[in-house]
Amino acid sequence: MADETWQQPSWAEKSGVEHRSGPRGSRWTHIALPCHDIDKTIDWYTRYTTLELLDRRSDPDGYGAWMGHPDQADSPFILVLVSFFKDQDKGPQPIMAPFAHIGIEVPSRAEVERIAEMGRAEGCLMWPPTDMPDPIGYICAVTDPDGNVVEISHNQGVYDKAMEVWGNKARA
Repeated sequence: MADETWQQPSWAEKSGVEHRSGPRGSRWTHIALPCHDIDKTIDWYTRYTTLELLDRRSDPDGYGAWMGHPDQADSPFILVLVSFFKDQDKGPQPIMAPFAHIGIEVPSRAEVERIAEMGRAEGCLMWPPTDMPDPIGYICAVTDPDGNVVEISHNQGVYDKAMEVWGNKARA
């Protein structure tokens, strides 16, 4: 069912740009979240995750930013942050809550604990560090400035399962 409320902005025109690179097949490339203060949100994701700012732009509707991992240039997955001018006065509008979340795996339990402690000190710790049954692992969760939940995990099993099922299959 199409969203009847969506309209292409009047200022938007086809750019004519043809990018040189792209996937050989369909790929999971991004997730987009609204935010009310893009600077605060970029800073939060830079401090709480290993995501780095890839691009930042503005247009007549608001601000946008792309965040990702620099070692994934050949297979990027990007967090898109968007701050629409019309929504900035509404304050935080969490989309990924109360259980829906972004999951980020870190290489150690100590990193889960470090992030949880930072979240506790800054008032955004949602779930304290907890050992969960396999394959969930050791997790905590923090909330970004808009209340979106970000799970930080260690030993979750995602990498093992991907290698078991997909191995070293050619990338799409």
